Amino acid sequence: MAAAIIRSSRFASVSRKLGSFLFKSAFVVQAATCGSKMDSERPTKLEFAVQMTCESCAQKVRAALEGNPGVKSVSIDVSKEAVLVESALTSVEVQALIESTGRRAVLKGIGGSEQDFGAAVAMLAGVGSIQGVVRFLQLSEERCLIDGTIDGLEPGPHGLHVHTLGDLTLDCLSCGEHYNPFGRQHGGPGDSERHTGDLGNIVAGPDGRASFRLEDSQLKVWDVIGRSLVVDAGEDDLGRGGHPLSKQTGNSGERLACGIIARSAGLFQNPKQICACDGVTLWEERDRPIAGKGRSKANPETPAAHL
Repeated sequence: MAAAIIRSSRFASVSRKLGSFLFKSAFVVQAATCGSKMDSERPTKLEFAVQMTCESCAQKVRAALEGNPGVKSVSIDVSKEAVLVESALTSVEVQALIESTGRRAVLKGIGGSEQDFGAAVAMLAGVGSIQGVVRFLQLSEERCLIDGTIDGLEPGPHGLHVHTLGDLTLDCLSCGEHYNPFGRQHGGPGDSERHTGDLGNIVAGPDGRASFRLEDSQLKVWDVIGRSLVVDAGEDDLGRGGHPLSKQTGNSGERLACGIIARSAGLFQNPKQICACDGVTLWEERDRPIAGKGRSKANPETPAAHL
């Protein structure tokens, strides 16, 4: 009987220790996850050009937007084919809501609720069919919003970093190292000890798309214009791994796609409706390359856009 009690006591002790270990492990993982999570729920203003010809069109666009809990306000001017949306959704999500009505939409400007602190955009391209657009908006002197969508990725997490150089002569290999003006070790976006360009991980879904909306306290739009944005093949360990590269790059693997960060239009700063150099309209431009074959309006291989 005594032996049975001793065995039971030992089992209870081991169980308590195991339970405590599992609880602490779960807490550490949760803390690490929360420390790197910088998702933004702060609404921003998005200015879209939307193909509309009548008030009925506007009513359908308004209904599609106002029916979503992530949309705070909607303002529509049919005569200017303009829609201003204040929302906590990504720009791609808002665009999808507008286009669910059968009307095409082009994002023309992005801004915050305070004064204009500057905006930038990076058009990413890389291995295979990987491509994306990532926008930077300085919400205040302390907070920068990063809003982006990248397609063609392998499902799962991928490291995202601002690199020092805006040089694509050797594709992503010539972008330099992570933007690190203060000479710190690599870390996560929620860490005080990190490269300024460390933006943590984005996560691609089963369809290969990563859509994200983040806020960062160290990145400043005026410091990153002219530099580059790079997405990596693997997960960034946020400087917490045991690999020799953990404190340098997060051991996130090869560089998959990249793009130069360029200044972009804020709200009501982009009046363009047609390109004077080749006659391509705002709507046709969305289906054409920026330059080269397929750009010219006269090219029969690239038909005009229709609803």
